[in-house]
Amino acid sequence: MSVTNFPSGASPALTGLPIAKVTMPALTEMKRQAKPISALTAYDYSSSRLVDEAGIDLILVGDSLAMVVLGHENTLAVTVDEMLHHTRAVRRAVRRALVVADMPFGSYTTIATALANAIRFVKESGAEAVKIEGPRVDLVRALVEAEIPVIGHLGLTPQSLHRMGGYRVQARTAESVHQLQAQAHALAEAGAGAIVLEGVPREVAAAITAELSVPTIGIGAGPECDGQILVFHDLLNLTFAPAAKFVRRYADAGALIRSAIEHYREDVEHRAFPSDEESYHLPESARHALDEMPSAVLRKA
Repeated sequence: MSVTNFPSGASPALTGLPIAKVTMPALTEMKRQAKPISALTAYDYSSSRLVDEAGIDLILVGDSLAMVVLGHENTLAVTVDEMLHHTRAVRRAVRRALVVADMPFGSYTTIATALANAIRFVKESGAEAVKIEGPRVDLVRALVEAEIPVIGHLGLTPQSLHRMGGYRVQARTAESVHQLQAQAHALAEAGAGAIVLEGVPREVAAAITAELSVPTIGIGAGPECDGQILVFHDLLNLTFAPAAKFVRRYADAGALIRSAIEHYREDVEHRAFPSDEESYHLPESARHALDEMPSAVLRKA
Protein backbone atom coordinates (compact mmCIF):
# COMPACT_ATOMS: atom_id res chain seq x y z
CA MET A 1 0.00 0.00 0.00
CA SER A 2 1.27 3.46 -0.82
CA VAL A 3 2.03 5.62 2.18
CA THR A 4 -0.17 8.32 0.66
CA ASN A 5 -3.32 6.20 0.61
CA PHE A 6 -5.63 5.81 3.57
CA PRO A 7 -7.59 2.59 3.82
CA SER A 8 -11.31 2.88 3.23
CA GLY A 9 -12.90 4.54 6.22
CA ALA A 10 -10.45 6.02 8.70
CA SER A 11 -6.90 5.14 9.63
CA PRO A 12 -7.58 4.29 13.29
CA ALA A 13 -9.82 1.48 12.08
CA LEU A 14 -6.64 -0.54 11.59
CA THR A 15 -6.37 -0.92 15.36
CA GLY A 16 -10.08 -1.25 16.06
CA LEU A 17 -10.11 2.10 17.88
CA PRO A 18 -13.11 4.40 17.50
CA ILE A 19 -12.79 7.22 14.99
CA ALA A 20 -14.16 9.87 17.38
CA LYS A 21 -11.99 12.93 16.84
CA VAL A 22 -10.05 14.07 19.87
CA THR A 23 -10.74 17.71 20.72
CA MET A 24 -9.74 20.03 23.54
CA PRO A 25 -13.06 19.46 25.37
CA ALA A 26 -12.50 15.73 24.94
CA LEU A 27 -9.27 16.01 26.92
CA THR A 28 -11.17 17.58 29.82
CA GLU A 29 -13.73 14.79 29.65
CA MET A 30 -10.94 12.21 29.71
CA LYS A 31 -9.65 13.80 32.92
CA ARG A 32 -13.15 13.72 34.41
CA GLN A 33 -13.40 10.03 33.62
CA ALA A 34 -9.85 9.39 34.89
CA LYS A 35 -8.89 8.07 31.46
CA PRO A 36 -5.15 8.59 30.86
CA ILE A 37 -4.24 10.79 27.90
CA SER A 38 -1.51 9.51 25.58
CA ALA A 39 0.56 12.11 23.74
CA LEU A 40 3.60 11.94 21.50
CA THR A 41 5.53 14.31 19.27
CA ALA A 42 5.66 13.86 15.51
CA TYR A 43 7.17 15.97 12.76
CA ASP A 44 6.29 14.50 9.35
CA TYR A 45 3.61 12.63 7.43
CA SER A 46 4.86 9.07 7.88
CA SER A 47 5.60 9.21 11.60
CA SER A 48 2.42 11.09 12.46
CA ARG A 49 0.33 8.65 10.47
CA LEU A 50 1.80 5.76 12.44
CA VAL A 51 1.25 7.62 15.70
CA ASP A 52 -2.36 8.39 14.81
CA GLU A 53 -3.11 4.85 13.69
CA ALA A 54 -1.68 3.55 16.98
CA GLY A 55 -4.41 5.47 18.80
CA ILE A 56 -2.39 8.26 20.43
CA ASP A 57 -4.74 11.00 21.65
CA LEU A 58 -2.59 14.10 21.16
CA ILE A 59 0.18 14.76 18.65
CA LEU A 60 2.49 17.67 19.41
CA VAL A 61 4.51 19.12 16.56
CA GLY A 62 7.17 20.09 19.06
CA ASP A 63 9.88 22.68 18.66
CA SER A 64 12.10 19.73 19.64
CA LEU A 65 12.23 19.18 15.87
CA ALA A 66 15.02 21.78 15.98
CA MET A 67 17.17 19.13 17.64
CA VAL A 68 15.91 15.72 16.48
CA VAL A 69 15.07 16.68 12.88
CA LEU A 70 17.18 19.74 12.05
CA GLY A 71 20.25 18.96 14.15
CA HIS A 72 20.43 22.10 16.29
CA GLU A 73 21.84 22.02 19.82
CA ASN A 74 18.61 23.27 21.40
CA THR A 75 15.10 24.36 20.45
CA LEU A 76 15.82 28.08 20.10
CA ALA A 77 16.84 28.16 16.44
CA VAL A 78 13.67 26.78 14.84
CA THR A 79 11.53 29.36 13.04
CA VAL A 80 7.80 29.89 12.63
CA ASP A 81 8.01 28.98 8.94
CA GLU A 82 9.83 25.73 9.73
CA MET A 83 7.23 24.86 12.37
CA LEU A 84 4.43 25.61 9.90
CA HIS A 85 6.06 23.41 7.27
CA HIS A 86 6.22 20.42 9.61
CA THR A 87 2.78 20.99 11.12
CA ARG A 88 1.22 20.93 7.65
CA ALA A 89 2.86 17.57 6.96
CA VAL A 90 1.60 16.15 10.24
CA ARG A 91 -1.93 17.45 9.79
CA ARG A 92 -2.27 15.76 6.39
CA ALA A 93 -1.74 12.37 8.03
CA VAL A 94 -3.89 12.67 11.14
CA ARG A 95 -7.54 11.65 11.35
CA ARG A 96 -8.19 11.12 15.08
CA ALA A 97 -5.57 12.72 17.31
CA LEU A 98 -5.62 16.36 18.41
CA VAL A 99 -2.85 18.19 16.53
CA VAL A 100 -1.02 20.79 18.62
CA ALA A 101 1.71 23.07 17.30
CA ASP A 102 4.50 24.45 19.46
CA MET A 103 4.93 28.20 19.25
CA PRO A 104 8.70 28.55 18.76
CA PHE A 105 11.03 30.83 20.68
CA GLY A 106 10.49 34.49 19.80
CA SER A 107 7.08 33.96 18.21
CA TYR A 108 5.04 35.24 21.17
CA THR A 109 7.08 38.07 22.68
CA THR A 110 4.03 40.34 22.52
CA ILE A 111 0.32 39.60 22.42
CA ALA A 112 0.03 41.09 18.93
CA THR A 113 2.89 38.99 17.62
CA ALA A 114 1.52 35.89 19.30
CA LEU A 115 -1.94 36.36 17.86
CA ALA A 116 -0.58 36.85 14.35
CA ASN A 117 1.60 33.75 14.54
CA ALA A 118 -1.01 31.58 16.26
CA ILE A 119 -3.55 32.48 13.58
CA ARG A 120 -1.02 31.33 10.97
CA PHE A 121 -0.71 27.98 12.71
CA VAL A 122 -4.48 27.48 12.64
CA LYS A 123 -5.13 28.85 9.13
CA GLU A 124 -2.02 27.75 7.25
CA SER A 125 -1.07 24.48 8.91
CA GLY A 126 -4.35 23.15 10.29
CA ALA A 127 -3.20 23.06 13.91
CA GLU A 128 -6.09 22.57 16.32
CA ALA A 129 -4.30 24.16 19.27
CA VAL A 130 -1.01 25.87 20.06
CA LYS A 131 1.36 25.38 22.98
CA ILE A 132 3.26 28.17 24.69
CA GLU A 133 5.83 28.03 27.47
CA GLY A 134 5.78 29.89 30.75
CA PRO A 135 3.16 31.60 32.96
CA ARG A 136 1.92 33.97 30.23
CA VAL A 137 -1.57 34.44 31.59
CA ASP A 138 -2.56 37.52 29.58
CA LEU A 139 -1.35 35.88 26.39
CA VAL A 140 -3.35 32.72 27.05
CA ARG A 141 -6.44 34.81 27.70
CA ALA A 142 -5.96 36.76 24.45
CA LEU A 143 -5.48 33.63 22.37
CA VAL A 144 -8.56 31.96 23.84
CA GLU A 145 -10.60 35.10 23.19
CA ALA A 146 -9.44 34.84 19.57
CA GLU A 147 -10.88 31.27 19.47
CA ILE A 148 -7.43 29.63 19.47
CA PRO A 149 -7.18 26.71 21.92
CA VAL A 150 -4.04 26.87 24.06
CA ILE A 151 -1.97 24.37 25.99
CA GLY A 152 0.34 25.79 28.64
CA HIS A 153 3.78 24.50 29.59
CA LEU A 154 5.34 24.94 33.03
CA GLY A 155 8.31 23.63 34.97
CA LEU A 156 11.36 22.92 32.88
CA THR A 157 10.65 25.06 29.82
CA PRO A 158 13.33 24.40 27.16
CA GLN A 159 12.98 27.86 25.62
CA SER A 160 14.17 29.25 28.98
CA LEU A 161 17.36 27.20 28.73
CA HIS A 162 19.74 30.12 29.19
CA ARG A 163 17.81 31.69 32.06
CA MET A 164 17.63 28.38 33.92
CA GLY A 165 21.30 27.64 33.28
CA GLY A 166 20.60 24.32 31.60
CA TYR A 167 18.00 21.56 31.66
CA ARG A 168 17.37 21.41 35.39
CA VAL A 169 14.53 19.93 37.42
CA GLN A 170 12.30 22.76 38.64
CA ALA A 171 10.14 23.35 41.76
CA ARG A 172 12.51 21.78 44.27
CA THR A 173 11.94 24.25 47.10
CA ALA A 174 8.76 25.04 49.03
CA GLU A 175 8.70 28.57 47.61
CA SER A 176 9.11 27.42 43.99
CA VAL A 177 6.46 24.73 44.49
CA HIS A 178 3.91 27.32 45.63
CA GLN A 179 4.90 29.53 42.71
CA LEU A 180 4.39 26.70 40.20
CA GLN A 181 1.00 25.85 41.71
CA ALA A 182 -0.10 29.48 41.42
CA GLN A 183 1.07 29.65 37.82
CA ALA A 184 -0.82 26.49 36.90
CA HIS A 185 -4.04 27.77 38.46
CA ALA A 186 -3.64 31.13 36.71
CA LEU A 187 -3.15 29.50 33.28
CA ALA A 188 -6.19 27.27 33.80
CA GLU A 189 -8.33 30.22 34.87
CA ALA A 190 -7.14 32.18 31.82
CA GLY A 191 -8.49 29.44 29.56
CA ALA A 192 -5.64 27.01 28.92
CA GLY A 193 -7.20 23.70 27.92
CA ALA A 194 -4.36 21.62 29.33
CA ILE A 195 -0.95 22.17 30.91
CA VAL A 196 2.29 20.33 30.21
CA LEU A 197 4.35 19.80 33.36
CA GLU A 198 7.98 19.07 32.53
CA GLY A 199 10.88 18.24 34.78
CA VAL A 200 9.20 18.65 38.16
CA PRO A 201 9.10 16.32 41.18
CA ARG A 202 6.42 13.67 41.09
CA GLU A 203 4.81 14.92 44.31
CA VAL A 204 4.46 18.46 42.93
CA ALA A 205 2.91 17.30 39.66
CA ALA A 206 0.50 15.04 41.55
CA ALA A 207 -0.68 17.91 43.75
CA ILE A 208 -1.20 20.26 40.79
CA THR A 209 -3.03 17.56 38.84
CA ALA A 210 -5.40 16.94 41.73
CA GLU A 211 -6.16 20.64 42.12
CA LEU A 212 -6.80 21.58 38.48
CA SER A 213 -9.99 21.07 36.50
CA VAL A 214 -7.99 20.91 33.24
CA PRO A 215 -5.73 17.99 32.41
CA THR A 216 -1.99 17.91 33.00
CA ILE A 217 0.36 16.22 30.55
CA GLY A 218 3.57 15.06 32.16
CA ILE A 219 7.08 14.64 30.82
CA GLY A 220 9.51 13.86 33.56
CA ALA A 221 6.78 14.66 36.10
CA GLY A 222 5.71 11.27 37.42
CA PRO A 223 2.75 8.97 36.77
CA GLU A 224 0.00 10.95 38.52
CA CYS A 225 -0.43 13.44 35.67
CA ASP A 226 -3.58 13.05 33.58
CA GLY A 227 -1.48 12.16 30.56
CA GLN A 228 2.08 11.55 29.41
CA ILE A 229 4.10 12.75 26.44
CA LEU A 230 7.45 11.68 25.01
CA VAL A 231 9.50 12.73 22.03
CA PHE A 232 9.00 10.31 19.11
CA HIS A 233 12.75 9.95 18.53
CA ASP A 234 13.46 9.27 22.20
CA LEU A 235 10.85 6.51 22.39
CA LEU A 236 12.41 4.74 19.37
CA ASN A 237 16.11 5.45 20.05
CA LEU A 238 16.49 7.66 17.01
CA THR A 239 18.57 10.21 18.87
CA PHE A 240 22.33 10.29 19.15
CA ALA A 241 22.63 11.16 22.82
CA PRO A 242 22.03 9.43 26.17
CA ALA A 243 18.37 9.31 27.16
CA ALA A 244 17.04 11.51 29.95
CA LYS A 245 16.00 9.78 33.17
CA PHE A 246 12.30 9.98 32.30
CA VAL A 247 12.66 8.43 28.82
CA ARG A 248 11.67 4.82 28.26
CA ARG A 249 12.86 3.41 24.96
CA TYR A 250 10.26 1.04 23.59
CA ALA A 251 12.22 -0.06 20.52
CA ASP A 252 15.63 0.41 18.95
CA ALA A 253 14.61 1.71 15.55
CA GLY A 254 18.04 3.26 15.16
CA ALA A 255 19.72 -0.15 15.18
CA LEU A 256 17.06 -1.60 12.86
CA ILE A 257 17.41 1.20 10.31
CA ARG A 258 21.22 1.16 10.45
CA SER A 259 21.28 -2.60 9.87
CA ALA A 260 18.89 -2.34 6.93
CA ILE A 261 20.97 0.39 5.28
CA GLU A 262 24.20 -1.54 5.76
CA HIS A 263 22.58 -4.64 4.24
CA TYR A 264 21.42 -2.57 1.26
CA ARG A 265 24.93 -1.14 0.75
CA GLU A 266 26.45 -4.63 0.86
CA ASP A 267 23.93 -5.93 -1.70
CA VAL A 268 24.71 -3.04 -4.04
CA GLU A 269 28.46 -3.57 -3.71
CA HIS A 270 28.09 -7.31 -4.44
CA ARG A 271 25.60 -6.70 -7.26
CA ALA A 272 23.00 -8.69 -5.34
CA PHE A 273 20.54 -5.82 -5.71
CA PRO A 274 18.55 -5.46 -7.83
CA SER A 275 17.88 -9.06 -8.85
CA ASP A 276 16.41 -10.15 -12.16
CA GLU A 277 13.00 -10.41 -10.47
CA GLU A 278 13.34 -6.79 -9.36
CA SER A 279 14.11 -5.61 -12.90
CA TYR A 280 11.85 -4.70 -15.81
CA HIS A 281 12.13 -6.54 -19.13
CA LEU A 282 11.35 -5.76 -22.73
CA PRO A 283 8.39 -7.65 -24.22
CA GLU A 284 9.55 -10.60 -26.30
CA SER A 285 8.19 -9.02 -29.49
CA ALA A 286 10.27 -5.90 -28.94
CA ARG A 287 13.41 -7.95 -28.30
CA HIS A 288 12.92 -9.88 -31.55
CA ALA A 289 12.35 -6.66 -33.46
CA LEU A 290 15.53 -5.13 -32.06
CA ASP A 291 17.54 -8.27 -32.83
CA GLU A 292 16.55 -8.00 -36.52
CA MET A 293 17.68 -4.40 -36.81
CA PRO A 294 21.24 -3.97 -38.20
CA SER A 295 21.90 -1.19 -35.73
CA ALA A 296 20.50 -3.05 -32.74
CA VAL A 297 22.31 -2.04 -29.59
CA LEU A 298 20.94 -4.80 -27.37
CA ARG A 299 22.87 -8.00 -27.04
CA LYS A 300 21.06 -11.28 -27.05
CA ALA A 301 20.44 -12.55 -23.53
